[in-house]
Order: sequence, then structure tokens, then C-alpha cells
Amino acid sequence: MLTENRNVKQEPGARRRWFEDDDLELIVWYRPAGELEGFQLCYDEPDGAHALTWRQGAGFARNRVDGGDATPLKNETPVLTPDRKTPAKDVTALFRARSATIEVPLRELILRRLEAGS
Repeated sequence: MLTENRNVKQEPGARRRWFEDDDLELIVWYRPAGELEGFQLCYDEPDGAHALTWRQGAGFARNRVDGGDATPLKNETPVLTPDRKTPAKDVTALFRARSATIEVPLRELILRRLEAGS
């Protein structure tokens, strides 16, 4: 089940929350007034790690995560690279299975966005 990290570094003028478990990470961004700005789900697939990002006004972006650690001698910052696949129903199912601990309004809002984007 997703659990919330309470010590998340905050940027001035905005707020973010971070949830994680062994299979999924969820980052949620809020505008200064408290409304949802967007969210990102990070998960693994057979071809590697992926991030599905939804932003207010922009919709979904699906990216592959380049871990930046091709060699054990040098660790670089992970970066997102474009991936043309659309949001998959299995991501929605994974979120549904792992998000019972998240407050209902936020969970339902994310599920609605995921289901509309699948």
C-alpha cells in the first residue's frame, strides 16, 4: 500500500506530496490556493521504469525513465525521455490496488483522470 513520506522538500509558492510502496510512487503537486496542479505515477514495466504525468491544462505525458546509471563508476541524474504509449489500464489497476490508504477525494480524482486517459 502507498504510504506518504512526510518530510518532502517543498518549493516556494507550491506544495507537493509523495507516496510510495514497492511497486509504485505517486507525487502530487498543488497550486498555492490548494487545488490540484498535477500528479505523477512512477512504475516498472518489463522494458524498464516509466512515469505517467498528468498536469492541469496539459493532460497526460508518458515517459520512460533513463536511470542515468549505465555504469557503476558514475551515477548521473535520472531523466524522463518521451514514450509514445498512452496510459495503460494496468497502471490504473495498479494504482487502484495500492491506493486504499490515500484520502478518498484525492484517490477518486486521480482514478477519474487515469480512467479518462486510458
